[in-house]
Amino acid sequence: MSTLTIGAARGRLELREFFRRKEAVVFTFALPAFILLLLGSVFSGDVPHLGVSMSQLLTGSMVGAGILSTSFITLGVGVATDREDGTLKRLRGTPMPAAAYFLGKLALVAVASLAEVVLLLAVGIGLYDVKLPTDAAHWLTFAWVFTLGVVSCSLLGIAASGLAKSSRSAPAVMNLPFIGLQFISGVFISPITVLPAAMVGVASFFPLKWIAQGMRSVFLPDQAAALEMAGTWEHGTTALVLGAWCVVGLGLCLATFRWTHK
Repeated sequence: MSTLTIGAARGRLELREFFRRKEAVVFTFALPAFILLLLGSVFSGDVPHLGVSMSQLLTGSMVGAGILSTSFITLGVGVATDREDGTLKRLRGTPMPAAAYFLGKLALVAVASLAEVVLLLAVGIGLYDVKLPTDAAHWLTFAWVFTLGVVSCSLLGIAASGLAKSSRSAPAVMNLPFIGLQFISGVFISPITVLPAAMVGVASFFPLKWIAQGMRSVFLPDQAAALEMAGTWEHGTTALVLGAWCVVGLGLCLATFRWTHK
């Protein structure tokens, strides 16, 4: 069997195990949707002269945050748990290629991230009048932003899993940067132009700011680009930054990943 075939089988196993943990599933999917529901109800006014509401702006941003949540946090906590309970050590002693394990994890987060996006869009469409794109160009943008976002955040989650000393400390280790980045990347505070330029400059080094901006470009009208720091969607820069984080994340994984606790 090829590594890809084994990875696909591992992915199916990861999905079954994930969806059997009902509490984790509810928390993973419900939290971003609950935050969107809460913030969308609080900030319900329209942005003057742009034909977009604050709730719609938040929906686009939260779609980006949902991708980070279901990739970075899910893998960071999941790999730390596998390391602590001996799963990684046992898998290391089998003929299964190491790459198949990681392909299985990527399959898990890809499906979970897509499900999260669907849930957040359902909230946005049902409550905040968000419109789905009707042209292929916008859906193509969604596809590459989603793919680069999932891959880069997944690799960073795997690398960051080594910072957790145990599975119990892993959620705190993963959630601290996640929550902080949401504030400085213009997810919770919209539009991003109200944030200090220095703060946005820091956020620009990390994936979330660009994933959220890319998703806003997909689900908001073109004139909403005026609310971005550069006044445009910056698709080229988004692709460059997310692509760079895929490379950096892979390098960090290769340099820091370990199968057992030292």
